[in-house]
Formats: sequence, structure tokens, C-alpha cells
Amino acid sequence: MNTKFIVLLTLLVSISCAEKKSKKTESNTTETSEAANYKGTASVTQGIAKTVAEDIYSCERGRKTDVGEITSTDSKKWIVPAQTNYTDADFPFATDLFNSCEGKNYATPEEALSNFDDTNTVTIDEDGEVFTAYIFADNYFEMYVNGIPVGKDKVPFTEFNSSVVKFKAQKPFTIAMKLVDWEEHLGVGCEANRGKPYHAGDGGMVAVVKDDANNVVAITDENWKAQTYYTAPITDLSCVTEDGAYRYSENCDTEGGQDGTDFYALHWELPTDWMQTNFDASKWPNATTYTNKTIGVDNKPAYTNFTALFDDSEHDAQFIWATNIILDNEVLVRYTVK
Repeated sequence: MNTKFIVLLTLLVSISCAEKKSKKTESNTTETSEAANYKGTASVTQGIAKTVAEDIYSCERGRKTDVGEITSTDSKKWIVPAQTNYTDADFPFATDLFNSCEGKNYATPEEALSNFDDTNTVTIDEDGEVFTAYIFADNYFEMYVNGIPVGKDKVPFTEFNSSVVKFKAQKPFTIAMKLVDWEEHLGVGCEANRGKPYHAGDGGMVAVVKDDANNVVAITDENWKAQTYYTAPITDLSCVTEDGAYRYSENCDTEGGQDGTDFYALHWELPTDWMQTNFDASKWPNATTYTNKTIGVDNKPAYTNFTALFDDSEHDAQFIWATNIILDNEVLVRYTVK
């Protein structure tokens, strides 16, 4: 009798385990199937990336500036939030317009420029004119002129800062910038904010370029070109659409959540020559412009100390980004000053 009972109990346990295993397998198949059914041109990743570098910059009240790596369903490896030149000593840092992390709390452009070291001016053309770019980026930028690095952001994440870049060039010249919305949860474009561990952060960049006579020669507006190369978090891959070079995620959920470990991300490979003068960006979308209120800069002295510069009544620079200020995390922009 005891022997029969043991055999029966063993059989029941085996059936129960098999059912659980079957359900688990079915769940995994569903997740994989959604990625497999994605028809766009991006590579798809899901979940949190492996951290490969910690705290590439530290600020007392700033967020962690880690870097991660994640493998997509097509077996490609991706650096998140972006592959940058932050640790490359050959790529020059921009000078501070405002940087509370390092005590550079300048109140005016003139004060910042009085502390500018002219040896930091990058020469593109020996017989060119000196131009000055003023930049506020949420969060990080790398700037090229005619394919030559002229300045990168000192603070990859927060506290929010702003920058000055000087370069010597002849007109026309082409500005190309990599813009990155940094992330705490690597691989899913999220940070802890507004009561959510997985809040979908937003980006934005504004710039004014002046010549040596202090005349405005360029401002960020809808005439710039902008293309996204990393979009996350995505909860449903069917929400993303493409039309030629246009990559749309306006129908995607931007709410984030309490647990985003299963969120998807889309990655596109950057053209190797995207910063060069002869790169053809004509098929890229025009930059989308955003208001100060949308970006949320009214309480950030890195911006508000310089509203006379960025919001000049005759040359009001606009915040620009790709088509989705929340989900697009790595954006390339270009503009030619004629």
C-alpha cells in the first residue's frame, strides 16, 4: 500500500512540474515571438544591459554615469546608452558655460568667456574666422565641425550643465553632433524619477553660434536634420513604424513603470561618416522643435542664467531632438552654416 502511494505521489509531482515547465516555455516563446515578428530595420534587445564601465564621471548630486553592453536578437553587441568618446583624451572637452559639479557657476556668457583659455580653440582652417558655440544639452553631446572634433560635454548625465566651444573655420562649415539622453537602467532608456523606478527620461539640445563680431550665424531650429539611432523603452514593438528614413514611435507608450526589466529597445548602426562634410543627410527628418516648458529648463541655472543668449527676441534658439523627445535616446543632428 505504501509503495503504491509513493508511486502515485511521484507521478503527480512529475505532472505538476511538467505543466509548470510547459507554461514557462510558452511565456518565453511569446516574448521571443514578438521580437521575431518585428519588421523594421533596427536590431531588437530586451531587458537590462551588462554594466561594462562605472561612473565615467562623478558629481556630488549627479546620477550614476555607467555604460553597458547588450546583445540583440540578431547577435549584435550594442553599447548603451551610446558609444561615445568621453574617455578619449584626443577628443577635446568643451569649456564650461555653467557647471555646478565643478563650481563653475557663471552668471553670464561674458563671465564664462573671461575664463576661456584660447588654446582650447580648435583650428579647422588656419585662415578661418573664430566662431563660438553656446550649448545646453540634456544630457550629453559631442560636436564636430567639418568632421573634426571640437568639443564634448563634461557632464554626461547630471547636474545639468552648459558649455562653450570655440573653433576657427571658413564658411561654409558643417556642424554635426551626437546627442545622448543618458540612463540609469542601462539598455531600456529609463531612470528612477517621479515615483517610478523605470521612468522614461527625455532629451533636448539648444545651441547658438556666433562669429567673432558677436553676430549670430546659427541657432537650433527646424532647419537642422535629426535622426534617432536608439529608441527605448518600448513595451509593444508593433507601436513603431518606419517610412523611408523616418522612424516613428509617437504611438508608443511613454509611461515607463515600476518594473521595466522586460522592456524592448531598438538600435540602428551609425554610419561611419555621419560627421563628415560630404555625408548625405538629406533623407533624414528635419529636427523636431520643443518649448522650454516641454524640456523643463525653467529651474535649471545652466539654462536660466543665459536666457538672454538662448531666447534672444531676434534669434530665439529652439530645443531640438528627433521625433520623440522621450523615447529617442541617441540622436545625430547636422546643420551647415553658409
